[in-house]
Amino acid sequence: MFNTISNQASKLINLTRRNKQLSKTKLITITSGKGGVGKSTFTGNIAYLLSSRGFKVAVIDADIGLANMQVLFDIKPKFTLFDYIEGKITIEEALLQTSYKNLFLVAGKSGYQYANHSNSFVFARIVEDVINLNEFDIVLIDTGAGLNEYVKEFLAISNNILAITTTDPSALTDLYALMKMLSKDKEELMLCFNHTRNHQIGDTISNSLINLAKKNRLNDNFMVKYIGNVSTSANISTTGRLRKLFSHEFKNDDSTRQLQAIIDTLLKNIK
Repeated sequence: MFNTISNQASKLINLTRRNKQLSKTKLITITSGKGGVGKSTFTGNIAYLLSSRGFKVAVIDADIGLANMQVLFDIKPKFTLFDYIEGKITIEEALLQTSYKNLFLVAGKSGYQYANHSNSFVFARIVEDVINLNEFDIVLIDTGAGLNEYVKEFLAISNNILAITTTDPSALTDLYALMKMLSKDKEELMLCFNHTRNHQIGDTISNSLINLAKKNRLNDNFMVKYIGNVSTSANISTTGRLRKLFSHEFKNDDSTRQLQAIIDTLLKNIK
C-alpha cells in the first residue's frame, strides 16, 4: 500500500525535491505508530526550541480531523489548512504567527469531514507551497497517529522522518510496523523515546528493534538512528493543561535539556 501511495506521489515528490534545491527550507515529519505517546507535545516544544535558536520555523498540523496544535500554542485560528486547500485564503494567510518569535503554525481543524480529499495528495501539496516560499529554515509536520492514508501521504514526501514512541509494548509493536513500511522506500528513520527514565533504555530497545529487523530481513540499507529520550516530568502535563510549552516555562528542567540534546543530533542528521 505504501508503494502504491509512493507511486501516486512520485511527480509531487520529484517536484518538491527540485524546489528544495532552490529553497533553504528543511522538512521534518514527526510521526508515531500509536497515539498517546506525546508526539504533538514533543513537536510543539521542539519547534519552540528551534525557534529560540534563531531558526524560523513553521509547524503544519497534519493530524487530519483531530487537530490540537493550536491548543499547545494557545491560538484560536482564524484560518486552517482546509481554508487554504479549498482556495479561500492564500498560503501566507494560512501561516499563523504564534506568541513565540520565529514560530508559525498552519492549523488543522478537529472534526473536519475530509472524505472529498481522499487519495488526492492535496494535503501534501500545502507542504510544497510552504517550502516554495523559501522563508522558513525548518518545516515540521505533525502527523496523526497510526498508519492511515493521510499519514502515509506525509511520510511519502519526506526524507527526514522522526518517530516518537514509548516503552509500552503496543507502542513498540506499532513502531515496528512503521519500520517495516518505511524500509521499502526510505533510507532511514530517526527515533526518540518519550517518558523513559534514561538514555540507555531507549538505546537498548532501539538495538533490539534493529536486530529484529535484521532477523526478519528488512531492507539492509534501511537505518534506524536513535537520537535521544525525554524523561517523564510533572511539568510537562501541568504546562500542557495551561496551554503553555514546558520548554519555555521550565528552561532548566531535565526534559528541556534532553530535548536540546535531541535537537543537536537532529540538526546533524537532517538532509
